[in-house]
Amino acid sequence: MRSILVHADRHPGMENRLDTALSLARFTGGHLTVLIDTPVSRYVAMDPMGGSYFAADALEKALANDDADAAAFEKRLSHDDVPFDLVRSESEPVEALARCGRLADAVVVSRSAGLAGELALVSRTPVLCVQDDEPLRFPLTSAAIAWDGGDEAALALRSAIPILGSCASVHVLTVAEKPGGFPATDAVRYLSRYGIKAELDEMVRRGSTEETLAAAVGRAGAELLVMGAFGHSRMREFLFGGVTRYFLEEPDGPALFLAH
Repeated sequence: MRSILVHADRHPGMENRLDTALSLARFTGGHLTVLIDTPVSRYVAMDPMGGSYFAADALEKALANDDADAAAFEKRLSHDDVPFDLVRSESEPVEALARCGRLADAVVVSRSAGLAGELALVSRTPVLCVQDDEPLRFPLTSAAIAWDGGDEAALALRSAIPILGSCASVHVLTVAEKPGGFPATDAVRYLSRYGIKAELDEMVRRGSTEETLAAAVGRAGAELLVMGAFGHSRMREFLFGGVTRYFLEEPDGPALFLAH
């Protein structure tokens, strides 16, 4: 996991997001790419007669602000021990991150920014989604894997191996709910081939699947939950449901490592 992409903006979670990305890059001996996007489409407005106009002054101000941010990031990161580069985009954040993340091993975003769900669905690169108030520090103490036997969960697990390999404890969590897919014992066996001794927790559903998993994550003391990302509908307005939506909206939940 040598190529880390982080989304940079003026969101309140920016500082912890950047600290997380730096910690991960430092831990893996990797390179950090900082993406600053100035979405030009936001400065095109429609008038009541069906025409459009370009808010040039507003865009110029936004570009100047982002130029200042880029200079500040350059100054800060130049004093760090992690190699980095800065990239600029004029696309919307999800589109820009998906494009820039094609040759990244992980994309770091803030949960409250509302980008993680859609980004995980449109990008082939895993998404590391962190809370605003607390960065992740690598290596982690404890991580959990939400296992449902599906392809998405398998991809998330495989992608997270560089992180899981250094954890003091790893828990494979599965809810006995639906047949099919790869059994949880296969996930534990796969992890063992990387020297990762994982504990298997097979649970009977108590209440909803989401609540059952959340309780198990709490018992495990997991700082990170590795899970497949998927939705009940491919329509963007119904992107995520069930377990994925629950954890994306959980304000006190662990950081998420999502893959689709």
